[in-house]
Amino acid sequence: MAAPMIRIILPVLAIVLLAGCSERYRFRQGTGADPSLTRTAVPDDAANQSPEALYAAGMAELRQNRFQRAVDLFDSVEREHPYSTWATNAKLMAAYADYQRNRYTEAIGALDRFIQLHPAHRDIAYAYYLRALAQYEQINDAQRDQQQTIVAMAALQDVVNRFPDTAYARDARLKMDLARDHLAGREMNVGRYYQRQGLYSAAIGRFRRVVDEYQTTNHVPEALHRLTEIYIALGLTDEARRTASVLGFNYPGSPWYQDSYALLVEGARPAAQDRPGFFTRAFNWLF
Repeated sequence: MAAPMIRIILPVLAIVLLAGCSERYRFRQGTGADPSLTRTAVPDDAANQSPEALYAAGMAELRQNRFQRAVDLFDSVEREHPYSTWATNAKLMAAYADYQRNRYTEAIGALDRFIQLHPAHRDIAYAYYLRALAQYEQINDAQRDQQQTIVAMAALQDVVNRFPDTAYARDARLKMDLARDHLAGREMNVGRYYQRQGLYSAAIGRFRRVVDEYQTTNHVPEALHRLTEIYIALGLTDEARRTASVLGFNYPGSPWYQDSYALLVEGARPAAQDRPGFFTRAFNWLF
């Protein structure tokens, strides 16, 4: 996800043990490019191939970023050897390959089936985590509806609740913080719109929600400042002072507090006036 959409994934977060061969691979960020050829990688005599051979071929394609061919091979393990241990691992690896090629719906569906059929699998924590990542990768930017953000946060919280002491939970908590920041950003966008339209009651509701429900995000100082602006516009000077005091107590060095202070104290300078532009700085440096 390009900025401002959240697209931060730890490049190397965890390692999955593969049954039988104890092979390890690293999680890699999907690029969207799938260099798979159009022809299938499944051999004509797949029915006569051992599950180990088909699985190894799928892993080889996966290492070469040929994700569709890897999916075909992992599917063939399930199809030709449905009761083998390799078939169970192949389900998980096929979901991982779909995730890597940004086929999130397919990955989530496969992971849901894996979780339902293999709740005691040794890699079940990774299955929940990968499902959460597939939801997280679909988060829209803060200008749009944030229903997907809510869905992703629920999936990330599920990882934290089920596997609290794992690396998966630690990364899920970080991503939840970023998702909350997105939700707060959405509230700020709507609140600013209402404020510009003079719909102060609706704007207050949005900004208060940021202050009350998203206290750990970086949007809170601006939300308090916007509330101060609105209270002044409504002639509620005492309420404006109380709000500005909360802003000053919690964020004393914030430019938003300086701006609020300038609204309430005659002669005080807003933060913008204390930050010279590029050409002013350049002129002062040269002369």
